[in-house]
Amino acid sequence: MSNPMSDTDIQIQRPMRADARRNYEKLVAAARDVFTELGGSAPLEDVAERAGVGIGTLYRHFPTRQALLEAVYVGEVETIARAADDLSGEAPWDALEQWLRQYAGFAATKRALTEALLEAAPDSDVLLSCRAAFVNAGTPLVERAQQAGAVRPDTDFSDIIRMVGSVSVVPTTDPEQKERMLQIVLDGLRYRGS
Repeated sequence: MSNPMSDTDIQIQRPMRADARRNYEKLVAAARDVFTELGGSAPLEDVAERAGVGIGTLYRHFPTRQALLEAVYVGEVETIARAADDLSGEAPWDALEQWLRQYAGFAATKRALTEALLEAAPDSDVLLSCRAAFVNAGTPLVERAQQAGAVRPDTDFSDIIRMVGSVSVVPTTDPEQKERMLQIVLDGLRYRGS
């Protein structure tokens, strides 16, 4: 007998109990911190311990490392995408600058997560869908700032996100150096008419 559900059907999941939801959120937050500090191959026991739950609770929510990595990554992307919407009422340059600064903070953790996701499942479409979410969130901010005359017209979202991402992963322990470098990138984006 064939499966009556196609790939496009919506799969219905039961809502989580309040305690299960809290544990899920604690595990994702702990995993984000542990993976940022130790990389995507950090022991899952460390994640459970930091979340204050047992390893069995971790595996009930995330049966594989891949599932946990994806949950952390998707959660971070959703936060960045929501931030773009939240900033839509700000002045065009201010909105873009604030969003890029938030992205810079995420980019530092993104690298370890991306590498771990690619290693675990290189054909996963999570990375592709997350990339699309970034582009869909950031492109309107760039275009709005360009239309307002605040950002150079000879650049695009792809250029900007690569520069900011590169600054974010520079191997240095000096946060002030990263801030100076980010400020140089932001200053270079500002349009200064002749």
